[in-house]
Amino acid sequence: MRATDREDSDAGEALTQLCQRYWYPLYAYVRRRGQSPHDAQDLTQAFFARLLEKKLLERMDRSKGKFRTFLLSSMKHFLTDEWKRSQAQKRGGQTTILSINEESAEDRYALEPADSLSPDQLYERRRAMTILDQAMASLEPEYRSAGKAELFDGLSGSLLGAKEASYSKVGERLGQAEGAVKVAAHRLRKRFRNHLRAEGAQTVGEEADIDFELQELFNAMRGG
Repeated sequence: MRATDREDSDAGEALTQLCQRYWYPLYAYVRRRGQSPHDAQDLTQAFFARLLEKKLLERMDRSKGKFRTFLLSSMKHFLTDEWKRSQAQKRGGQTTILSINEESAEDRYALEPADSLSPDQLYERRRAMTILDQAMASLEPEYRSAGKAELFDGLSGSLLGAKEASYSKVGERLGQAEGAVKVAAHRLRKRFRNHLRAEGAQTVGEEADIDFELQELFNAMRGG
């Protein structure tokens, strides 16, 4: 809504955030569809250009589905009907919508597991990881500014699915009792969930939809 409101002074920033948060999930989707790194970069760039040129965001009916589904469906339509008629020079309309570092994108894609995830499932998983990363990035400064950087470093790995932290070992490093570290870990998880809700709320229309959005996020992380 903010990205399409021409009277909103933050519209440009909102649009930039959408592009930055969704470019890699869409890039990974196109790569999993069999496109080369160079073509995937061009097509992702061209897709965002088409999204703006055709003002597709303004025509989106929020009552008919979620934003991420709309975006993926638009990409599918673009790949099947639009890109074949585009010359390489026209891709992106000579305008750079967002900066895509091809080498960086491929470095990330090379780390994707060589599993049976379909292009759609990979898109959902990378979208979920993007939200998790954004929540972590907004949470970390809270702890560092409060002088709790070591505590955050010791416990934060478990928030993104890494091995559960050893409270006793973290306590030894910090000079704290294991019980105190457990309490701190509980508070960290609570703060992380609050940040997740804030990130999830960016692309859902109603407050009541946030919990369902988070559940689908975790389902995507599990490959469900």
